[in-house]
Amino acid sequence: MKYFTLIVLFTLFSCGNKEDILLPKANTTIVKSVDDLSPIYIFFRTKGKDTLAEVNRKNSIISTNWILSIDKRLPLRLAIPEIMKLQQKKREEKAHKNEKAENYYSYADTIGKNLAFIPFTNVYYKLEKPKSGVVVFFTKNNEVLVDDIIVKQEELQTYLDKIPNDKAVQYVFCFDKNTTFGSYIQNKIFINSLKLPSLEFNVKQEEFIF
Repeated sequence: MKYFTLIVLFTLFSCGNKEDILLPKANTTIVKSVDDLSPIYIFFRTKGKDTLAEVNRKNSIISTNWILSIDKRLPLRLAIPEIMKLQQKKREEKAHKNEKAENYYSYADTIGKNLAFIPFTNVYYKLEKPKSGVVVFFTKNNEVLVDDIIVKQEELQTYLDKIPNDKAVQYVFCFDKNTTFGSYIQNKIFINSLKLPSLEFNVKQEEFIF
């Protein structure tokens, strides 16, 4: 894992910071390389008994691909609101907007021994419970609930396949607000591996954090 530490430290030093970020880890690579990028960091901070999320986006350029490196220890209740602010700023920019520019989270691939990325450009976060759909909820204890029924992660694909799909089925992915960002990335990579036909037609994706 020294390889990953060196990558992160090199990036932070090059931006004038002498700090480290503990990146999320996974065992696969979704996207291996991104060009024309701007790095943005969200640090894990403590103040007394409080945990804080501190954003550094000094080198971000609206027209580029944004790479968000977020400390895996941060709970979603702190990380997601900051991510939403960044998303809103980029989406509302008109003068320098680049329709091809994407947003990615960075993480460390422990198998490939490389820095990897997962896109989230089209994700719209909601800090509330969903009102409809098949609710797939990832708890902070690494359990998966489908409409309040506990399902083993390795059996989730089979379980979802059995849901009647005579009409359009909308899967709604939700996450416990106290889940760490590291677990969130692992869950997103797992979701990416699922075969859900309805997702192919959803350009706008909503994720619920509560």
